Amino acid sequence: MENNNSSGNFSNNNKPKKKFSFYWIYVILTVVFLGSIFFNGSKKTEEIDKGKLITLLRDKDVEKIDLVNGEIAEIYLNENGLNKYFPNDKSGGLSLSPNYTLRIASVERFEQDLEAAQEGFENPIYPHVVKRHNWGTEIFSWIFPIILILGFWFLIIRMMGRNGGPGGGGQIFNIGKSQAKLYDNDSDAKVTFKDVAGLEEAKEEVVEVVDFLKNPKKYTRLGGKIPKGVLLVGPPGTGKTLLAKSVAGEANVPFFSISGSDFVEMFVGVGASRVRDLFKQAKEKSPSIIFIDEIDAIGRARSKSPMSGGNDERESTLNQLLTEMDGFGTNSGVIVIAATNRADILDKALMRAGRFDRQIYVELPDLIGRKEIFEVHMRKLKLADDVNVEFLAKQTPGFSGADIANVCNEAALMAARRNKESIEKQDFLDAIDRIVGGLEKKNKVITDSEKKVIAFHEAGHATTSWLLEFAHPLVKVTIVPRGKALGAAWYLPNERQITTKEQMYHEMIATLGGRAAEQLVFGHISTGALSDLEKVTKQATAMVAYYGLDEKIGNRSYYDSTGQQDYALTKPFSDKTAEIIDEQVSELIESAYKEALRILGENLDGLTQLANKLIDKEVVFGDDLEMIFGKRPWVKEEIDFPKESQQSQSETDTNNDVNDSSDNVSEENQKNINTEESQS
Repeated sequence: MENNNSSGNFSNNNKPKKKFSFYWIYVILTVVFLGSIFFNGSKKTEEIDKGKLITLLRDKDVEKIDLVNGEIAEIYLNENGLNKYFPNDKSGGLSLSPNYTLRIASVERFEQDLEAAQEGFENPIYPHVVKRHNWGTEIFSWIFPIILILGFWFLIIRMMGRNGGPGGGGQIFNIGKSQAKLYDNDSDAKVTFKDVAGLEEAKEEVVEVVDFLKNPKKYTRLGGKIPKGVLLVGPPGTGKTLLAKSVAGEANVPFFSISGSDFVEMFVGVGASRVRDLFKQAKEKSPSIIFIDEIDAIGRARSKSPMSGGNDERESTLNQLLTEMDGFGTNSGVIVIAATNRADILDKALMRAGRFDRQIYVELPDLIGRKEIFEVHMRKLKLADDVNVEFLAKQTPGFSGADIANVCNEAALMAARRNKESIEKQDFLDAIDRIVGGLEKKNKVITDSEKKVIAFHEAGHATTSWLLEFAHPLVKVTIVPRGKALGAAWYLPNERQITTKEQMYHEMIATLGGRAAEQLVFGHISTGALSDLEKVTKQATAMVAYYGLDEKIGNRSYYDSTGQQDYALTKPFSDKTAEIIDEQVSELIESAYKEALRILGENLDGLTQLANKLIDKEVVFGDDLEMIFGKRPWVKEEIDFPKESQQSQSETDTNNDVNDSSDNVSEENQKNINTEESQS
């Protein structure tokens, strides 16, 4: 945890006192050290060799020689020597400092050289032995390194203390301390409930929790108890973390935020210690809220088998979390809010009442929710007059809150790239295309024969989807490469909560329409239907093995909502049943393929006309199909908003993957486009 005050007050308005910085000590020591080096001594003396000294002695220019500590000979010149070698010296007499210095290796050898140079002189000069001590320099020479090492050590400890929590000493000393971040009223990025849209039901549940923390007597007077934990469950990008941040902004109580992965370290026992410290801090600042994001990092179901390779450190962290949530009293004023998109793998002990009392499902937004989310993200955007929020909400079924935020940001970038003064409707539509289908690759080299195959492939999708009742109507189809796809088709799916067998079957036929068109027109098939085959196979398998829509299998489902089936060594059905499932899946796919061939064969002229228009224009819209095949007799039911006359681009919806949290199949949980990828 960082920047926590030791007092129990939630906010402190007192200005922090200025503390003395240790950096000034380091600066002063450095200046003194450098000063002792560069300014030691009053005058710089020239150093000479032995030959020059002998010359001075023979010319009788030396006044005296001092032998300092047996290491350095200091030579003082007489008046003649000064006039000869220092004619510009204005000192007016002998200098107090030596004129020359000479380093010697041996005192005896030096004295012998002096005697030899002055042999026959009446008054030879002999060196004076001098013992000299520079106490300041000597003391500083061995004290300074010690001070420097201690200062460096304190500097390292101080730097680690910035990341180590309130106790100082840093992570190396406080590794067991909680890493949770504390949000309070002074937080810069404050998120409130007005910033959260499309989650009205989930928001109501959370508002009640916040209200309990603000007005506990309102509930306790009737005998009610505060819920200990609230678990937010939902797909990625639906706004679970944003909802928790809004709680921090609305509650006006200390809010501790931490990720599940922050509890796990390489050291044994650190996770459990951090859990204890987190709850200790939360109790000290009660009433408070603890938010654990991605709790599945530590809350995964514990293994029962010692051979399964379970993580003992993670399990000990989970055990400590279970103890803390079950240990503190109901009136302690601490609520735990957790978020995950993998509720199926959480430990059952963590999910029981008394720990996480409430589970709030944060689902993908519906039509009205998407409209509200668009309005929130458009507050700071400069929009043109032609932007219709309701229209954009209808074009983005299956989009999460994060996807919508990305659409708004991408639209703004596109408008700026085009040097526009405001963001127009077309910018939003192009942003949807960019996010769903990828970037257009107009410069990708495609031969004419490949282009013709791609055109008939996409025309096959468009034709079958237009002529089938339960298939999604086409909005736009293009043969311009996008991302990995060589062609793409956009559909506007119906937002339904349940799907019938006929609806899924028609979607399979439309998906196989591209390969069927290749077979019908060219007499051969290609690798361009990879994504189509993958989608159809998953869809058929779900119909037979999961949804009980096959007569031979009957009303049986082999779907595991707990998510443990992927790790099981055996399947929940016999080998004979597996063969039946394979046979029925193959039969279902081949039946849909034959139906696609039949429909395209009966409408071959329209298919050819649409493909030629695709080759010519590269992009065709729903209006072009209406001109060729006529208006669709099946009218799509509209939900609240008025019908827009202008059609736009959207995405196809697979809508047949398994929903983990419900028996019903929701098409909002899926968003996709039909793409054809070439395989080498």
